[in-house]
Order: sequence, then structure tokens, then C-alpha cells
Amino acid sequence: MNREVKIIDMANIVKRYYIGQPNELEILHGISLEIFEGEFVSIVGASGSGKSTLMNIIGLLDRPTEGSYYLNGQDTMETKDKDLSKIRNKKIGFVFQNFNLIPRISALGNVALPMMYGKVSSKERNERAMNLLKVVDMEDRASHNPNELSGGQKQRVAIARAMANDPDIILADEPTGALDTKTGRNVMDIFHRLNEERGKTIVLITHNTELAEETGRILTMTDGRIEVANGNT
Repeated sequence: MNREVKIIDMANIVKRYYIGQPNELEILHGISLEIFEGEFVSIVGASGSGKSTLMNIIGLLDRPTEGSYYLNGQDTMETKDKDLSKIRNKKIGFVFQNFNLIPRISALGNVALPMMYGKVSSKERNERAMNLLKVVDMEDRASHNPNELSGGQKQRVAIARAMANDPDIILADEPTGALDTKTGRNVMDIFHRLNEERGKTIVLITHNTELAEETGRILTMTDGRIEVANGNT
């Protein structure tokens, strides 16, 4: 971890919906958050705590109503939507609970897909995708479509896809939630390898406190606020 490089810097983040209407709803109540390069951080909380809303803002899938958010030193609040999508594609890799793989294309094609937006040649896309499948021990399933894969295999493909553009951050939203304990263990081992061997900054969104305890720091969300920030050794 490099505490000299602040990769996520949020201050006083507020998120409201239905602004100006009688049913106006504030989900996030002034969250401030710093995450440094190479950290493995977990955000835990019950359903309705606001962690998914915070994840969407960290991942540039949504904008806060108030506050400031710098990603790798760039002011995202002053960045146009089309530029945010480019930053998201290059800087952030997403891993979701339900995998979000495209059913009609192979594992290799799913991993290669994000590179298309970066104008990477077809040959290079396929070479890089195969190398990433090797990282997650899925090269022997490269030609298989998602419906031919188990849940754990799908998630490993999803992790390889998240790495496609060599992002600074991997944002994992309940990545083991649909998996059995043993398979979930394998997925967590891959995250640890990416963090320790490749220096990836990983933000894990989870309700599972046992998984959270494996990470370097735990942020606990309650009712739209971060209540606890623990450092683990």
C-alpha cells in the first residue's frame, strides 16, 4: 500500500433522490472517505445502509448531490458524463454478485469486450483476454459460454473481465454472495493475489463480516453514514 497516493478522496458526500418533491429522500449523509493506492478495503452494512449507493458513486455510475470526489487526483464533479464513462472504463473494474456476463459470447469474448472501447486490436484483445483467464485459472474454459460454466467459474471470468483494461481499482459488490463457501473462498483468494502480487486497489462491498475481516480496513455503514473504520493487521 502506498499512503502517499490517495486514489479515492471523498468529502461530505450527500445523495438525495426526488429533490424538491414531498417524498425527497436523503440516502447518504455527508460521507468522507479516503482510500490509498494498493489498499484492500471492505465496506460492510445491512441492506438499506447506503453501501450500494456509495458503491455507485465510487464507481462513477452515479453522481452525488453534494460534496467532492477526486479519483486519482481528478475532480469527478467537474467532469462531463462522456468523460466519466471513459475514466470508468479505464480506471475501474467491476465484479458483481450476479456476474453480469453476456450469455451469447464465450468466456474469452466476455473478457475481451471492455478492451473494444479502448481501440485495442482484435489480436491483442484476445491475447490479453487469454492471459487474464490464465490468471484466474480459466484458460481451459475460454471457448465456453456462461451457461456452460458453474457459478464460481462465471465469477472468475468476471474478475478476469474486470482486469481487462488494467484498472487502478477493482470494485467488487457482494462477489461471493451467489456462491457456496468453498467457491467463495477461491474467489477471495484471487482478490488477495491481485492485491498482493499486482498491487490492485480493491474495494469489497459485503454484508459478510468474516470476509471483511480478511481486508486491511473495514468501513461499517449504518443509515447512510460510515460509523467505524478499523485497520486490520
